Amino acid sequence: MEAWALLSLVIWLPIIGGLIVLVAGDKLARPAALIFSVLTFLVSIPLWTGFDPGTYQMQFEERYVWISSFNIYYHLGVDGISMPLILLNTFITILIVVAGWEVIKKKPAQYMAAFLMMEGIINGVFAAQDSMLFYIFFEAMLIPMFLVIGVWGGVNRVYATIKFFLYTFFGSVFMLISLIYMYNKAGSFAIADLHNMELGMTAQILIFLSFLIAFGVKVPMWPVHTWLPDAHVEAPTGGSVILAAIMLKIGGYGFLRFSLPVVPDAARELTWLVIFMSLTAVVYIGFVALVQRDMKKLVAYSSIAHMGFVTLGFFLVYAIYDNTGNYEGGVLAIQGGMVQMVSHGFISGALFLCIGVLYDRMHTREISAYGGVANTMPVFTAFFVLFAMANTGLPGTSGFVGEFMVILASFKASFWIAFLAATTLIVGAAYTLWLVKRVLFGGVANEEVALLQDVNKREFGFLAILAFAVLLLGLWPQPLTNVMEVTIERIVELATQSKLPGVD
Repeated sequence: MEAWALLSLVIWLPIIGGLIVLVAGDKLARPAALIFSVLTFLVSIPLWTGFDPGTYQMQFEERYVWISSFNIYYHLGVDGISMPLILLNTFITILIVVAGWEVIKKKPAQYMAAFLMMEGIINGVFAAQDSMLFYIFFEAMLIPMFLVIGVWGGVNRVYATIKFFLYTFFGSVFMLISLIYMYNKAGSFAIADLHNMELGMTAQILIFLSFLIAFGVKVPMWPVHTWLPDAHVEAPTGGSVILAAIMLKIGGYGFLRFSLPVVPDAARELTWLVIFMSLTAVVYIGFVALVQRDMKKLVAYSSIAHMGFVTLGFFLVYAIYDNTGNYEGGVLAIQGGMVQMVSHGFISGALFLCIGVLYDRMHTREISAYGGVANTMPVFTAFFVLFAMANTGLPGTSGFVGEFMVILASFKASFWIAFLAATTLIVGAAYTLWLVKRVLFGGVANEEVALLQDVNKREFGFLAILAFAVLLLGLWPQPLTNVMEVTIERIVELATQSKLPGVD
């Protein structure tokens, strides 16, 4: 297998696998889906082992003419920020297939196919180097997710799917208009060409706002976050895992790929707005999580708060420069945001899988229905407590590394930004530990809890793998930070070069 084929393989192998699973039918759906998800992960590993961390240039590139009349190319490539996210996606998809093995009784072939196709499409988002190809993948992933929530979701699934679709589709329309405008200016949809084009301040601000809407909805940032808790509550466990672990990261990735390098002057001008929105998510949404009665809703709001850390880290570049006169702190902040994205993929996925384990047994996510689970499910409790501690940012877990890096960088920008960001350590611990106390500890609450069975081998397997990932990244983050460093330095360089006409 030659290197040039790798990215096409990680995109099209799971998509074709999804079609084969549909044809294979319900009896063969599960093993077929597992085979294709494992194969896709194995194919993605050479992206890491063959990656050169010493350059910011795109690697494993493929470029073919697609629509010549509009200068649109099938152009793929990865760098230090996209490659780790592709591996995260292929890794999490295997766990989703295993987690749904016995649980999904209704149309398992369609369920597994939807996740395989979603995996390929999301890989396409991270690999696309043509902005129109990026937009097509960006929109296409809504379709399988729409079906996952709409077919296998809860009682209010129709409301949740329509809200999810309208929010995300509405946001991306503005991005499409901006891409077409820039194509008319640059004569190209290539993302690298957009990085090098000059734009006036008014145009930059309008384009930045369009990206902010499109990617801000995806993250989701306050105040366009309200679709996420509804989508999580109604989605099946696998849907919640892919939504929290992977799909939210596309918004953060979009800011790094488009907003900072393409319209840096507007990003500098409006960085206060993004920092305000991010800190609001970190502080306010944390308090919202405290009052939730549904376990999934609590973790959903926790995700919004943690992703606020990501966007805060990405947009601290200008505030740090204004305060210190250099951009070294900006590199640290963006690295922290990226580590937080990968870590959140592990931790949020694990927490939703833990909630799924409980739901499969008791068919309720209401916190009040539980109590004393540790008495009947000790192994499960050990996993749940580990992931809960990681969610609070406990040192030694992956949740600590990214948050620590962002808070450290925040001090270089402003004490008050750092102070507000650090409140998540207190509020996050409050809502997470309160959840753990009410669900796991104390006396056995009722007869249903008394009859609970501990995790089986399948459940132990996927929880153990995630526990290992959380601890490995927490204790040894250097391989991940090394891979990203040169790419992030290049992004900071682009973000700090004016694109205004006539300005060097």
